[in-house]
Amino acid sequence: MKKSLLKNPKTLLAAVVAGSVLTLAGCSGNPPTTQLAVATQALNAAETAGAIEFAPVEMQAARQKMNQAEKADFEKDYKKAKDLAEQAEWDARVAERKAQAEKVQRAVKDAERAVQELRNEGMRGSK
Repeated sequence: MKKSLLKNPKTLLAAVVAGSVLTLAGCSGNPPTTQLAVATQALNAAETAGAIEFAPVEMQAARQKMNQAEKADFEKDYKKAKDLAEQAEWDARVAERKAQAEKVQRAVKDAERAVQELRNEGMRGSK
């Protein structure tokens, strides 16, 4: 049998391609453990940044996708689990950035208010 594969390059090529496809298919059947961990970390970072308060819609979307990813992982639908975990990660990152931006905007408003109060006090003192 081995001699016939070596003599017929088309058969050899077909065997190599079939083996490669089976190998790649086996890789896609692995649990997305790393992606689930990365998404969990992104959710935690978003919560720490205040996204629950400042970006509740984005946080809810991230949590829903994470829950769906965990369910798909449990059901061994690893491709779906990986895709949903990636989406949850990005939703969480958006929520984190939105929370950070809101905090900065509030700090700017507080600083402007403080400056205005100082100006008002300065005007009162000069009269």
